[in-house]
Amino acid sequence: MAVPQRPDEPYSEGPSPEKLTTKRLREQSQLEFELEFLGGILERDPLNADVLKAHAANLSAKGIYNRALQADLQLVRLRPEQPIVWYNLACSYALLGMADKAFAALERSIRLGYAYFEHIKRDPDLKSLRSDPRFDQIFDRR
Repeated sequence: MAVPQRPDEPYSEGPSPEKLTTKRLREQSQLEFELEFLGGILERDPLNADVLKAHAANLSAKGIYNRALQADLQLVRLRPEQPIVWYNLACSYALLGMADKAFAALERSIRLGYAYFEHIKRDPDLKSLRSDPRFDQIFDRR
């Protein structure tokens, strides 16, 4: 308990928990807020694919690539037929320097219907793959 410093100063126990929470949220970036918020949802519902997809994207944006990879691996187990989850897995592998796995996931995404080839060509997440001859081969076969 805080004791008044001067006789005319009102008694105070400090900021309320609500004010501390509000202050912390104001100081948090949107990305940090979403990471914390979505992480909390996933603690209660780890198989929520929509939340997991957003969380993986946020982890990657924050540069937490190993955790993003784990989320993407979970997504391909939950939604193996969706080309976007394989594409995102390819990006995670590429960001971690795992070219062979990145190309395998990228090929799988294309076989499942991912057809945004212009995006593939300029996606910064795939930068580490561009100097590999397999990158151009992807487009030669289309």
